[in-house]
Amino acid sequence: MKFKSTPIFTCEGLSLDLGGREVLRDIGLELHPGEVLGIIGPNGAGKTSLLEILSGRYRPKTGKVTFEGQDITSLPLFERARRGIGRTYQTPLVPEDLTVGETFKAVRQAFRPWLTRFDAEYGANLVHFRTPHDKPNSGLKTFERRKLLLSCLLMRQPKVLLMDEPAAGLINAEIDEIDQILRMLSKEMNMAVLIVEHRIELLESIADRVIVMDAGEIIARGELEEIIDSPAVRAAYFEAH
Repeated sequence: MKFKSTPIFTCEGLSLDLGGREVLRDIGLELHPGEVLGIIGPNGAGKTSLLEILSGRYRPKTGKVTFEGQDITSLPLFERARRGIGRTYQTPLVPEDLTVGETFKAVRQAFRPWLTRFDAEYGANLVHFRTPHDKPNSGLKTFERRKLLLSCLLMRQPKVLLMDEPAAGLINAEIDEIDQILRMLSKEMNMAVLIVEHRIELLESIADRVIVMDAGEIIARGELEEIIDSPAVRAAYFEAH
């Protein structure tokens, strides 16, 4: 799929060493407003390490990350979040000693400008999060935790959303709902969404393009139906499983 818009988020020439081992090599990608870009590959391919660089938790050995045309390679995670780059994790960790309402309040007052309870309601409504505010986070199920964390991100109206396996631990009906939420965020709200995901059926439904990684490198890119049967992808991804 070709996009007429200028990419909002890009990286080029990224490499990363961890523990003396090269885990990423010459990674480049671009993400457009309104696009869902999927990243697949076997375990150990470097997918999560790439997200750590893009979100600002890791600094690359080489390469550059840009957001809205500006070099943000040296910016830490919290600065990227303030500029409009949201990140979710494979395991939906929530502050278990707080209630849902206390969590929303903490997020609203995390940094200025402080948000109102109406902003929290806006984020919750986007993902259909209807859990009572007095419910302890410790009692939330996996999907409720994912929705709480997404609500907290969306109340700040990010422009880019980086997601690490959002379907992990969910049943089919919940995956269908995640599908609908991501369609709404990308196509109706023009948000740029990058998803690392093992559930091919989710990416088949929502991804505009897909990148396949193996052993720290990109080995294929394009529309999923075009690349999924290529020998390189089958050897790296399906046969590795």
